[in-house]
Amino acid sequence: MTRMTSSARPLLNRRLAEFGTTIFAEMSALALSTGAINLGQGFPDTDGPEEVREAAVRALRDGLGNQYPPGPGVPELRTAVAAHQQRRYGLSYDPDREVLVTAGATEAIAASLIALLEPGDEVIAFEPYYDSYAACIAMAGGTRVPVTLRPHEGSFRLDLDELRDAVTDRTRLLLINTPHNPTGTVLTRAELAAIAELAVERDLLVVTDEVYEHLVFDRAEHVPLATFPGMRERTVTIGSAGKTFSFTGWKVGWVTAAPELVTAVRSAKQYLTYVASGPFQYAVAEALALPESYFTAFRDDMLVKRNLLAAGLEEAGFRVFRPSGTYFVTTDIRPLGETDGFAFCRALPERAGVVAIPNAVFYDHREEGAPFVRFAFCKRTGVLEEAVRRLKGVGGA
Repeated sequence: MTRMTSSARPLLNRRLAEFGTTIFAEMSALALSTGAINLGQGFPDTDGPEEVREAAVRALRDGLGNQYPPGPGVPELRTAVAAHQQRRYGLSYDPDREVLVTAGATEAIAASLIALLEPGDEVIAFEPYYDSYAACIAMAGGTRVPVTLRPHEGSFRLDLDELRDAVTDRTRLLLINTPHNPTGTVLTRAELAAIAELAVERDLLVVTDEVYEHLVFDRAEHVPLATFPGMRERTVTIGSAGKTFSFTGWKVGWVTAAPELVTAVRSAKQYLTYVASGPFQYAVAEALALPESYFTAFRDDMLVKRNLLAAGLEEAGFRVFRPSGTYFVTTDIRPLGETDGFAFCRALPERAGVVAIPNAVFYDHREEGAPFVRFAFCKRTGVLEEAVRRLKGVGGA
């Protein structure tokens, strides 16, 4: 028998040793094995607009994108992304030099961090954070420095003094996510202005994940960090079609940034996937040009679903943090007499026939996230109504 290795050295790169199977894979498998309703992983259970799906079919039939598309992305999509940024935010980008299409936002994050970090560089990220952030920082050889968002008056808030104190001479980059997954926090204009001032003062790069930009509720507003003074030239902004148009399987994302930053990110990206999602790029170009009524209806529908699930969770005994953005609700399980989110989520499919995600997986400081659990509401209304019915008895189970 051939030996796989000639030494006792572990097969997995030590930078990734702390990362096993994602919690999303574990909980989705649990949903399948138990028949539970999956409110864990954040994907819709219905497809997006029919005209966008038909645009993809048309592209396939017309031979558009069936072979390798251009490395930076098809011109139609790069032009549509630039037009979207100009129309919504007054940000002007050159489609040829300042827009890069990626295999979803996850690749955009990975390529940005691999391109912009050297081993030992510190990256400040808001904790809890999407799990790929930590893995991508590790793959780039960086050191993550968490700044924790904490509950305050019904939402999770950023402590700007703590952020400022976290910056050292080794800090290279701020990794910002707003609207924020998993807490649903939307950074205010004043908070973003303070972050921008700090980045300029300390000469920091910023990668900002804005994939939920079209899902903001109540009085919240999404303001791209790149709109603030001194930020356009130091900010890599990441967007995605999956969350906005409910085609998460298409994996179409993009980066907008100054030419030097796009060139750097493209240098890493070309050795990851090179290109992806050819026909879907043409369809997303058409999706970005949909009338404002689509984006309004999409947001309003998600708001109704947020309120439905949040009210049901409150009735079941959870403490609920109603999100200002995204399609996730974070809850506190301590009013149910529970303190361990991992144990709670692993037992919930049998107890109530519902799957959720323990927020502790998104923390370096696991104890900070231990009592918090995330539910997704990007599901059909009937599914949410059934989940709420099942959860009613969880407090007394």
